[in-house]
Amino acid sequence: MAHQPIITLLTDFGLQDVYVGVMKGAIASINPELQVIDLTHQIPPQDITAGRFALLNAYPYFPANTVHIAVVDPGVGSSRRGVAIQFPDGFLVGADNGIFSGVLSIAPAVAAVELTNPKYWLADNPSKTFHGRDIFAPVGAHLASGVKLEELGDAIAVSSLVELLLPDVVVKENIIQGCIQYIDGFGNLITNIPERELNNKSGFITIKDYNISYFQAYSDVAMGELLALVGSHGWLEIAVNGDSAKDKLQVVVGDEVIFYTRNH
Repeated sequence: MAHQPIITLLTDFGLQDVYVGVMKGAIASINPELQVIDLTHQIPPQDITAGRFALLNAYPYFPANTVHIAVVDPGVGSSRRGVAIQFPDGFLVGADNGIFSGVLSIAPAVAAVELTNPKYWLADNPSKTFHGRDIFAPVGAHLASGVKLEELGDAIAVSSLVELLLPDVVVKENIIQGCIQYIDGFGNLITNIPERELNNKSGFITIKDYNISYFQAYSDVAMGELLALVGSHGWLEIAVNGDSAKDKLQVVVGDEVIFYTRNH
């Protein structure tokens, strides 16, 4: 049985204003049968890196041909491109500012277009400050409704898409070097070290002047104590049982971490 077309929305708009609702209205005006799922609208303002991480960790849980609209767009109104991208698991729509580079590092782009065809916009003269409403939401709705990617604009080389790169994970004997790539709403510090690099080893992580032991679950340490563990997202993270590691350690995205491994 064919599933109902799905659109996901990810923005930094928050929920106080009407911006998210207006985007949904633009989608519904094109096809009210589309299913729209909110990933999050609480990405920190203009934080493309956080949007990259959130989308990377959400997309695998949606069926093929889902259209993911992501609007974290500090360059809105500038010469930055609006794009639609086909990748093996669906489509991505938004600004070409690197927000899609996490997904595309795992599931490379098949084709991409710059959104130059106003036939699929809400208006021929879109707002200089709200492309989410005037371009990305309607384009996503048309795409989810069966409009072909190539109809949305001019083809561009997938190699030209902007990449937002984190420092590489460096693996040496008994040492894995990485960084903090995201801080979630609980204050957990999520590194860019994937579970596969740990290879069933034990050890501890260092950040600033802290040495933090590696465990399997938050409850393995007392309330208020630091620990390192692999979260449900599959990345090594630093947490405090019942509290915020961000507040306790006063670190920011990009800060270096080193995991020292011990073979069992």
